[in-house]
Amino acid sequence: MRKIALTGLLAGALLGSCSQQKSAETTTDAAATPAVQDLNKLFDNYWEENAKLFPLDATSQGDNRYNDQLPNDGTRAFREKQRATYQSYLDQLHKFDRASLSANDQISYDIFEYEMQSRLEGLKLNTWMIPFQQFWGLPLSLGQYGSGEGVQPFKTVKDYENWLGRVRQFPAWADTAISNFRQGMKTGVVLPKALVVKMIPQMRDLVVKDAAQSLFYGPINRFPKEFTVAERKQLSSAYQEAILTQLSPTYQKLADFLEKEYLPKARASTGIGVIPEGPETYRYLVKYWTTTEKTPDEIHQIGLQEVARIRAEMEQVKQQVGFKGDLKAFFEQLKTDPKLMPYKTPQQILDAFRVIQAKIDPNLKKMFGRTPKTPFEIRQTEAFRAASASAEYNQGSPDGSRPGIFYVPIVDATKFNVTSGMESLFLHEAIPGHHYQTSLQQENESLPKFRRFAWYGAMGEGWALYTESLGKELGLYTDPYQRMGALGDEMLRAVRLVVDTGMHAGTMTREQAIQYMLDNLALSEEEDVSAIERYMAIPGQALSYKIGQLKIRELRTRYEKQLGSKFSLSSFHDELLKDGVMPLAVLERKMDAWAKTQ
Repeated sequence: MRKIALTGLLAGALLGSCSQQKSAETTTDAAATPAVQDLNKLFDNYWEENAKLFPLDATSQGDNRYNDQLPNDGTRAFREKQRATYQSYLDQLHKFDRASLSANDQISYDIFEYEMQSRLEGLKLNTWMIPFQQFWGLPLSLGQYGSGEGVQPFKTVKDYENWLGRVRQFPAWADTAISNFRQGMKTGVVLPKALVVKMIPQMRDLVVKDAAQSLFYGPINRFPKEFTVAERKQLSSAYQEAILTQLSPTYQKLADFLEKEYLPKARASTGIGVIPEGPETYRYLVKYWTTTEKTPDEIHQIGLQEVARIRAEMEQVKQQVGFKGDLKAFFEQLKTDPKLMPYKTPQQILDAFRVIQAKIDPNLKKMFGRTPKTPFEIRQTEAFRAASASAEYNQGSPDGSRPGIFYVPIVDATKFNVTSGMESLFLHEAIPGHHYQTSLQQENESLPKFRRFAWYGAMGEGWALYTESLGKELGLYTDPYQRMGALGDEMLRAVRLVVDTGMHAGTMTREQAIQYMLDNLALSEEEDVSAIERYMAIPGQALSYKIGQLKIRELRTRYEKQLGSKFSLSSFHDELLKDGVMPLAVLERKMDAWAKTQ
């Protein structure tokens, strides 16, 4: 998955879009009309206001003006400011005549209208009473920002001082979070116990008595060589004080609260549907993450159909390798066969991913006319979050000063299994999945910033999952075990449709959901537990992958049939990525218009 900042009411409620070249429409005379200039001014004004509201997002996008800011976004006043902002911009947008705009500006209009309406609808929910959980939230992302290896820059003395400014605001944020948790305890809007028990050690792991042992001491261990002795001494002292008097005590307070107060009030139930306003909240989240009007029941049925289809393909691979038992026995063999766990060190695993990158490089040129300028790196996930982390992509900065990073969690290299789908994982998280899509989007300066930095999981994760299906065309999946890994990855996304809707809109329990994964996937029980608890923590997010992938595959098949010999896969991919992520209905209108011009 692409790693996204936690901002506002919901994780990932970001805006933006992509493209590397201007659409033909942006070069027409219409671009010079006052109405369009005013529309672009509206978008620019919104972007400036949004950067001040969400400075962590600004930092991740390479805008360093607010790197010392950490807003207390859990307060009622902050939510009211959000509501007023979104309503104001929606009202201003509706003063424009959409029909008179160019095709590309109509896309901007549609995306902006959708986003403002979605955010306003989201602010009506009571999810502010759950300010973070074990998978996403400021207490976790703060560690990434402050480690010295994340998106927060540590190149100048001012950079170092900026981070201290953020740290000073963290205790107030945590106090508000605790207050909101307590409000949820009174009303029954609480997390499941199974998740809270995972949050407590996450908080305790960031409590230290020796500042030099803290994750947040990382920048001090990596001083730029041009810093003077006096600067190093002053900053070292300031960071030690910040760690011991602000960060550690705050994490200690959060851990103690979660363990002593919150855990006893946490719920034994699984899905969000049982909390007050739970069914309405889940319906909103399904719409938010899939950008469709599909109901939880419709998605559940799609999941069951996809699980059956992929199982049939798995049976074929099982026969190909000559395994005699049933599919469940084959899964057990895949999980335990020592030959499928050949690695001894994390470095060997990272190098194996680099081999995959080299292997696909020649064929990428046939599939993509546009490729990103943003540098790319493969790194091991930091130890403090590796146990509960998935492989993920962290976007680079638009100016190329920070690379896009494919993070691989490696808890024990000797247990890293090649049938985990290493080839499909690289296609999804790295190239041509999230790295191509996100980088091309950010690099396109011809689009309004709210589109350059957009995130819609249905298209973004849908694209990444679709790229897994390109493995054969890219020269991968020649080994049946890697093919099985790819099928396992696709099966995981199909299973998600069943278990996410089953838990949150049905009666499926955590234990039943884990068993369903064990029955259909060659993952360890530990991996299945981690996955199910992720879906419990962020309802609906796991639906975006498969729903988006199915739409993109549907569009490709449609145009292959319509255009016949005139269909170009490279042109299709370029057009799909050119204008960035957007709601699926907007994407379909755009792609249908493109097909008519071929």
